[in-house]
Amino acid sequence: HSAHANSCACRASMASFCVTAKAMASAASPAMAPPSGGRVLKRVRLGDSSLQVSEACLGTMTFGQQNTEADAHAQLAYAWERGVNFLDTAEIYPVMPMRETQGRTSEYVGRWLRGMRREDVVVASKVSGRSVGLAWVPANRVVPRGEEENPKLDRKSIRLAVEGELRRLQTDYIDLIQLHWPDRYVPSFGRQQYDPSNEWEAIPFEEQVAAIQELIDEGKIRHWGLSNETTYGVMQHCMAADKLGAQRPVTVQNQFSLVHRLFESELAEACAPSNLNIGLLPWSALAGGALTGKYLNGAMPEGARFSQFEGRYDRFNTPRMENAIKGYLKIAEEAGLTPAQLGYAFCRSRWYIPSTIVGATSVEQLKENLESFVDLDEDILKAIDEVHIQFRNPSLTD
Repeated sequence: HSAHANSCACRASMASFCVTAKAMASAASPAMAPPSGGRVLKRVRLGDSSLQVSEACLGTMTFGQQNTEADAHAQLAYAWERGVNFLDTAEIYPVMPMRETQGRTSEYVGRWLRGMRREDVVVASKVSGRSVGLAWVPANRVVPRGEEENPKLDRKSIRLAVEGELRRLQTDYIDLIQLHWPDRYVPSFGRQQYDPSNEWEAIPFEEQVAAIQELIDEGKIRHWGLSNETTYGVMQHCMAADKLGAQRPVTVQNQFSLVHRLFESELAEACAPSNLNIGLLPWSALAGGALTGKYLNGAMPEGARFSQFEGRYDRFNTPRMENAIKGYLKIAEEAGLTPAQLGYAFCRSRWYIPSTIVGATSVEQLKENLESFVDLDEDILKAIDEVHIQFRNPSLTD
């Protein structure tokens, strides 16, 4: 790690770094065979970037809340052994976001990273978007703690957020930094209907893109992406990048699953390889765990997310959701897959998804989830679409 840090500090220019990165990417093998057996995970190119990543990305938002540091390191080690070279964190993690725990996830990841060759691991993180009630997030970007203020995506905030994550992750660069949610108003978390009365004055797209490009030029980040974004937002960010001569975003991390397929229409067109070439990184591929069926008939397993965070996942716990889930459970059983495996395999089957974020609270869960990256035959995909047509996007609340 220290040798790599020194080499990064001595980089003559960002251009030479990108050439090196592309050489590394082209030299990467298409897949890494796990020494302990199990399914081989393919390596794929991440959008229009130089990054070669595993088709499964390890989500880490439970680290520091539902999982201890020992749990976290066990998951990271197992995922690495199975060929996962891609992990996703955020400055606001763990979930639920709390003043006492915020930043702990990336600290856990950072201590694990110290034992790795940094260039072998693709690390993604996220900068918090505009919000009210999270004033402690910006305060925690510096040591000692700074002043509390509500997060926003202006130049200063993006820089301080990235530098805070570099400190927690104990690294000198982040491979992929994402804007966690937009600075402007957008309907989200189960809502899709746009209401102009909710608009506010947002940070200009060009200011956000310019701030990111400065950090790319300094070698602190390699690529950037969006999250919880709309087609309008993706296009505006890309046009701002083109106007400034800056790098375009290479990914968008949006909600996507069997019960939330909004991406697959005009946003998929905009992000297609023939257009913007932006890869979708789906979050909540199992709808907060609901697609496993463990919450059916009012069940609330102890320690599970719905039980721990009452009210946060209500959109996944409705009669429409229950009917859809029962349909998907039947398909999984007939296909010889667990419900979780069907959910992840469906994501893998989509042409616009290079890598799917996989979450778990135990190594056992993670093992099952990493066995999900299989081909689904046409009969299974047809059955999935039949349930989808009957219960279209049931996690929406408007």
